[in-house]
Amino acid sequence: MITIENLTKFYGNNRAVNNISFTINDNEILGFLGPNGAGKSTTMNMIAGYLPMTSGTVTIYGSDISKEPVKAKKNIGYLPEIPPVYPDMRVKEYLSFCAGLKRIPSAEKSSEIKRVMNLLKIEDVSHKLIKNLSKGYKQRVGFAQALLGNPKFLILDEPTVGLDPNQVVEVRQIITDLRKEHSVIFSSHILSEVSAVCDRVVIINKGNIKAVDTIENLEKSLGGNLVLHIKIKGNRSTASNVIELTDGVKEITKIEPESNDFFNFTVKIDGDGDEVKNAIMTELISHSVQISEIYTEKPDLENVFVELINNTSSKSGMQELYDEIKAENPQDSDSDEEVDE
Repeated sequence: MITIENLTKFYGNNRAVNNISFTINDNEILGFLGPNGAGKSTTMNMIAGYLPMTSGTVTIYGSDISKEPVKAKKNIGYLPEIPPVYPDMRVKEYLSFCAGLKRIPSAEKSSEIKRVMNLLKIEDVSHKLIKNLSKGYKQRVGFAQALLGNPKFLILDEPTVGLDPNQVVEVRQIITDLRKEHSVIFSSHILSEVSAVCDRVVIINKGNIKAVDTIENLEKSLGGNLVLHIKIKGNRSTASNVIELTDGVKEITKIEPESNDFFNFTVKIDGDGDEVKNAIMTELISHSVQISEIYTEKPDLENVFVELINNTSSKSGMQELYDEIKAENPQDSDSDEEVDE
């Protein structure tokens, strides 16, 4: 297991990461989400031991990254946001160099390089200079170096950036397959990708954790903000009045007319979606309004993300504790805004 406890990073007086804690379980893919400047890359750099932390601990399979860096890093494969490739090296030469840095035994080096090249499908460019590769191939070469030595823990910061749709699907499958033998923390701005491969997600904003949970539980947490789409044939005013007066309806957010007296209503509802939907149907029918179509739009990870990031009034337990400490020690508080990543 990988444990991150009370991790904090200051740049001068500017706080980039604020006392965050979470775990990454064995054989788990953990999504790490947040808007630009949220502190994602800073956090991943600290977990990898690339960037020193101001305070807190990162424990990789029992080894503290600060106290036992060599032992801890033996278990880490790291693909940063910008792949750490040398443009004047050839692909195979670069991977051989990385294998040497990772102290892979000479007898195993050739087969290990062949394994990662085959996995990332870069054999056909193995003798090309890295500077002559496309952005997508450079990304795959960077991914290949992270996999050298078969480390137990992988840190992947935007691993599909620059890849074409077919390559994205391939890399997504590779990441999914890695769960069998590895633990993975995986950052991406493509939320559908995160939903497809991750077991749990951490959502961070302005250096603070906003949520840590499974995607299913986070989607359920927005169950009180369901949206109904209703297509009716009949009198628009009658339908509007009936829908607005039905218990559980928060507001009608959109009405779009169609031909032949058809109208499309978008309705925000609160409470049990099926109960509200059935109540609306009953009332519309009793007022002689014909229902052509009605369905519930359930919240997905994108809805959750937007809600948590935009809801500035909500705070994590760690943030509330931090605010209490600051209130007790006002001389320690800083008035500067958090810096971008």
